[in-house]
Amino acid sequence: MERYAVFSTAFSSFTRTSLHFQSRPTSFSTTIKPAFFPILHAPPPLISTHHCLSVLTQLTKPCKPFKTRSSSEDNRITEPSKYHLQGAKIVPLVLSISTGLIIHFVIPKPDEVTDQAWQLLSIFVSTISGLVLSPLPVGAWAFLGLTTTILTKTLTFSEAFSAFANEVIWLIVISFFFARGFVKTGLGDRIATYFVKWLGKSTLGLSYGLTLSETLIAPAMPSTTARAGGIFLPIIKSLSLSAGSMPNDPSAKKLGSYLVQSQFQCAGNSSALFLTAAAQNLLCLQLAEELGVVVGDPWVEWFRVASLPAFVSLLVGPYILYILYPPEVKDTPDAPAMAAKKLDLMGPVTSNELVMIGTMLLAVSLWVFGDIIGISSVLTAMIALSILLLTGVLEWEDCLNEKSAWDTLAWFAVLVGMASQLTNLGIVTWMSNYVALFLTSFSLSWPAAFGVLQATYFLIHYMFASQTGHVGALYPAFLAMHLAAGVPGVLSALALAYNTNLFGALTHYSSGQAAVYFGTGYVDLPDIFRIGFIMACINCTIWAIVGGFWWKFLGLY
Repeated sequence: MERYAVFSTAFSSFTRTSLHFQSRPTSFSTTIKPAFFPILHAPPPLISTHHCLSVLTQLTKPCKPFKTRSSSEDNRITEPSKYHLQGAKIVPLVLSISTGLIIHFVIPKPDEVTDQAWQLLSIFVSTISGLVLSPLPVGAWAFLGLTTTILTKTLTFSEAFSAFANEVIWLIVISFFFARGFVKTGLGDRIATYFVKWLGKSTLGLSYGLTLSETLIAPAMPSTTARAGGIFLPIIKSLSLSAGSMPNDPSAKKLGSYLVQSQFQCAGNSSALFLTAAAQNLLCLQLAEELGVVVGDPWVEWFRVASLPAFVSLLVGPYILYILYPPEVKDTPDAPAMAAKKLDLMGPVTSNELVMIGTMLLAVSLWVFGDIIGISSVLTAMIALSILLLTGVLEWEDCLNEKSAWDTLAWFAVLVGMASQLTNLGIVTWMSNYVALFLTSFSLSWPAAFGVLQATYFLIHYMFASQTGHVGALYPAFLAMHLAAGVPGVLSALALAYNTNLFGALTHYSSGQAAVYFGTGYVDLPDIFRIGFIMACINCTIWAIVGGFWWKFLGLY
């Protein structure tokens, strides 16, 4: 009886605990077993008159005097530390600023470099260091770097903000809104569920179904992170839990660990297959164009050059992981039935999904053939977004709430603007010539120099927590080194861009999707590093051998 009183009082309508439960989403009621409801809704127990009198007696007793705390004692407790810095993390802040100061004041300036260029380089390196060490969020730190360029009169206001009008950056931003439409309408979830229904009788088939569905969605959903978190992770978790594979538990190896690793490792190849499958792809071509490397008919050329090595990697990737990192559950006979049930619950294709399909087909068609009729890639994205807004598939509030898009606009524009000015001021040319002379001293042919530079560009990503940050920091310099070493321009530009997608699965921090998949609790940190390195070697080998023959056939070299 006492236990009953405790529970009923705790969940009465006059307690904080009850208010807390009342504020929970309505789905709470569906997660609690019916047997628990009598306790929740039972009336409070009757309290005797004797008990009430005893309580009143206690309340009417005179209060004992209490000792007041001195003002100095209060200040010692309530006042924050005088030396506590709100906002920025002190150690990363000092290290980030120090790198720029060392370049500017300690390292001697080369004679062939102007004072303005050297000063901009120091600010740029300090900005990049902050992107790696994170004293502040990425957008905030980039804004500080932009402010510093104007404050020190390194750049004028118009020069500093010139990249905010860059077409490619706005294409990336609009692509985030387009990806939101896939998630909001449920179209991406529906497509992936169909593949599970068709191929999901075995664990290996399930992996191939998820991989193929991502490849199909990728060209019209230009965010690997959005595809991971908005579509494929919920499906993987649902399938894993149904098979008794729990996160942060030894049972994770039954199914969940393999599916997460497979989807994670194959996502880089699907992102590398299409120009519009990842934001960093568009940024790479923009930076290449600033160095004089122009890829004609970019969407078609990108796909043509990437097609064979990417398809080979997508076909063998899940099987290789099946051998290296085998799941304990080999057959999943219930998965197709679960998928079919989910499709029944989803009902017929909605009008919003039909609009999304039509818009997707229109966008991809214009990305492929738009140059012929004079419609650029960014205009295509604007047309697609306008259709979604006019039809109500997306609301303007959806765009305003897409914080990652606006954050990307801020720091992408800063990095692109600084990199462009460094190119204009001759810093990139100076660095590339210096490295080219160093490579020449070893008597390396351009294929050997190509291999060394590509491997270096790839492995340096262990120091980066963002693919786009890596591109903004190093892509122009490495492309210039390739050109100085005699590597064909289009081959250099595209190979570095493909590389940028492949190293997204190296570590748990190497990309946005890496953080999403690692956060599931299905993969251990040592396995992330071990499998990431092994699959990186396998993917790079496939791209080097298959891609090398394919690119020779296409006449890139």
